[in-house]
Amino acid sequence: MTFTSIPIVDVHALVSGDETGRDAVVAELGRAAREVGFAQIVGHGVDPILVGGLKDAAERFFALPDDAKMDVYIGNSTNHRGYVPPGEEVFAGATPDHKEAFDLSIDLPSDHPEYLAGNPLLGPNQWPDLPDFDEPVNAYYESVFALGRVLLRAFAEALGEAADRFDRYVTTPPAQLRMIHYPYDPDASDRPGIGAHTDYEVFTLLLPTAPGLEVLNADGDWIDVPYREDAFVLNIGDLLEIWTNGVFTATSHRVRKVAEERYSFPLFFNVDHDTRVDPLERFVEADGPRYGGVTAGEHLFAQTAQSFTYLRKRLAAGEITLPDNARPLYSLGREAQRSAPAV
Repeated sequence: MTFTSIPIVDVHALVSGDETGRDAVVAELGRAAREVGFAQIVGHGVDPILVGGLKDAAERFFALPDDAKMDVYIGNSTNHRGYVPPGEEVFAGATPDHKEAFDLSIDLPSDHPEYLAGNPLLGPNQWPDLPDFDEPVNAYYESVFALGRVLLRAFAEALGEAADRFDRYVTTPPAQLRMIHYPYDPDASDRPGIGAHTDYEVFTLLLPTAPGLEVLNADGDWIDVPYREDAFVLNIGDLLEIWTNGVFTATSHRVRKVAEERYSFPLFFNVDHDTRVDPLERFVEADGPRYGGVTAGEHLFAQTAQSFTYLRKRLAAGEITLPDNARPLYSLGREAQRSAPAV
């Protein structure tokens, strides 16, 4: 099955607790996940004031001089938090992206057991020396993460599971928020803002400020995601593809060369680091498992380490190693399903 547009799903019944409309919304989300892997989510209830605070913080941060931004360079962090300069991140077979970013996640104190255990993706955030920055960013993070919890329960129901099927795996997950800036330069070379990829986590809730996102359908055509100020773009990630044995598919997407200044704010909703993700039994009875299982945090770290320059250097120097059975980049998603059986 292919698609030529991105479905719009109103999730008000989910966030408001309207039980009379819940089943219909769950069914819509399930269809979007099966047939497209993407949807535009409206009626989500995230306060526009929180969105405004986040956008203001991002604009002020990315307007700082380069040396001020590099004070919180992600390579200075022990748990992958901070500023990502242009060219730092490179996807499989692609040129460096034309973007800069600031990456953060659940802000754990330096004495938290997960951090003390050397978990490479959990611990404290690096915050820039910028007034009124971390508070609005954290407020937005908490609101959208709460929306993610609601959607996770809806996906469980769409799969025929109990609504709380995955709740036990969401306590202190490495669920990352990226603040991404795509600068507009009419004289720049025509390269993508971000190269084609799937997302590594369970699903993503993206808030963009301008057009530019494209999604690859089953015919190999790039389909535009129309910009809507009132919508989050929802897309399925690698872990839901594995959990559902390919019933839900992580669809590849990219940001083309931007035609105006653009910011985007994806929150990559994830489960706890040690969560074992194997195809659910109900989806392997007929054809057997199409995927080997992964540990959620190890999969995220392996993909991250293969795409960030500072981590690739550490891999080459033997300072860090990939987890056993780490997947190569770009090995999941609709295109990978077409080209060869997943393993």
